[in-house]
Amino acid sequence: MTRIRITEVGPRDGLQNEANVVPTEAKVTFVNALNASGVDEIEVSGFVHPKWVPQLADAADVFGQLERAPGIVYSALVPNEKGLERAIEAGVDKIAVFTAASETFNRHNINASIGESIRRFQPVMKRAKVEGLPVRGYVSTAFHCPYEGKIAPDQVVPVIERLLELGVDEISIGDTIGQASPPEVRALLDAVLTKLDPERVVLHCHDTYGMAIANALTAWEGYGVTRFDSSAGGLGGCPYAPGAAGNVATEDLVYALRASGTDTNVDEAAVVKAAQEIEPHLSRPLNSRLSRVLAEPA
Repeated sequence: MTRIRITEVGPRDGLQNEANVVPTEAKVTFVNALNASGVDEIEVSGFVHPKWVPQLADAADVFGQLERAPGIVYSALVPNEKGLERAIEAGVDKIAVFTAASETFNRHNINASIGESIRRFQPVMKRAKVEGLPVRGYVSTAFHCPYEGKIAPDQVVPVIERLLELGVDEISIGDTIGQASPPEVRALLDAVLTKLDPERVVLHCHDTYGMAIANALTAWEGYGVTRFDSSAGGLGGCPYAPGAAGNVATEDLVYALRASGTDTNVDEAAVVKAAQEIEPHLSRPLNSRLSRVLAEPA
């Protein structure tokens, strides 16, 4: 049986969208607690300009203080060469670059066209390869955009092709505003999997409309996709996507995949425990079903 691989994105994609700036020590405690959960990778932070994402201004400090556990990949988002330099200095294991399938969203998100964003990645990719760092390519708004509406697969595939030409190791396909449905997942994967193998595809679902787990199961059962992004406690959102809910909760996703017959090392109770460590610092309660089911009695 092929094992499911989970990338826990709560410390980066989750916390960057919180109204409150979470203290560095709380982030470190959160990541250290996630070490015990069995996830394969933790996206710890992003080396982005603090003016644009103040919640991630302490990325280097978090990396410097966390406890690294054997077998876990500690990754970070980088937007450009300066971000990569800081990431290398912090000792990251892997980096991620990011663009979108929607021109309008990309303009709102990073003030660049899709083409401009990909050109910025060229020196980043070159240096990452010299350093031996694996690289993920994020493609946001792969199904729906808050500005352009529905995104067709033929808008997504050329973006993925350009990232593959640059040499990224994997592609994370993002349902950024959580509006995708299983038929849309099937339509996109039918197109995408003509360009790369399923083991290089990661599905990154948000749960605005409650479809994230159904979409993940569609990708696994129908297409053999075994890599998923998720967030402890359902942390997350999107500042450029009004009303977008958090990422699919890691604990809920793992429970559903295991119940459907997959093999995974992730311990849902440990994920919930880690999420409870960060909850006092959030602007809202945890957004997952298992966080309520497994909540310790007061």
